[in-house]
Amino acid sequence: MDYSTVLVLCGFSFLAGFVDAIIGGGGLIQTPAMLFTLPQYPVPTLIGTTKIPSMFGSLMGAFQYSRRVAVVGRFVGPMMAVAFGASWLGSWTLSHVPNSFMKPLALVILVAVFIYTFTKKDFGQVSDRIVTPRQQRIRMWSMGATIGFYDGFFGPGTGSFLVVGFITLIGFDFIKASAHAKLVNASTNLASTIYFVSEGKILYALAFPMAFANIMGAFLGARLAILKGNSFIRVFFLALIAATIIRFAWDLLR
Repeated sequence: MDYSTVLVLCGFSFLAGFVDAIIGGGGLIQTPAMLFTLPQYPVPTLIGTTKIPSMFGSLMGAFQYSRRVAVVGRFVGPMMAVAFGASWLGSWTLSHVPNSFMKPLALVILVAVFIYTFTKKDFGQVSDRIVTPRQQRIRMWSMGATIGFYDGFFGPGTGSFLVVGFITLIGFDFIKASAHAKLVNASTNLASTIYFVSEGKILYALAFPMAFANIMGAFLGARLAILKGNSFIRVFFLALIAATIIRFAWDLLR
């Protein structure tokens, strides 16, 4: 692997961290770049390698948001633990069960999310839903289990699904939802990283430079999202979901 290849992949990792910090979905940039640039390596090794940059980028995004957004620590901490266990279980399940059915299902869900977000102009603009502490706890832990398993088993769009869940089920606005999504996504990436490390499927010489690039992208993305506010994030979110729908549809039709 020459230096030019590393630099190219670090560039994609920077862009992935930037996008992921704003609204999630960085894996939709980083993973295809790895698969296209390094076709000589096994797919599990390439996917495992991306987990380290994604984890550090999520942590940087979470740190930036937490400086300006109040995090519901007493609930999100246990949610992260649930998501961690569910993600590891998803990664383990992937090694025993094919996940080919997930792409059509994810495509249908993403189309529904796009239509709902586009037609509901105030979606994620304010935090106005009243959710009792008990409801909040149950919903957050259920989200952690469901989306955590999805991340370990399939992955693409996890950050976006977390943001949607925090808005629709908990009543957060986009900025607060993104802050919490980064924390949970970091825990799911950590679980997957541990799994792939134990399986010996990490290219460390590539993972760590990409991690640095992802961190820098996440730093700038989170700062921009906080500066521009919820309206900017909503537009960015719709653009990302549209791009994801096109990519999934292309994969299914070709």
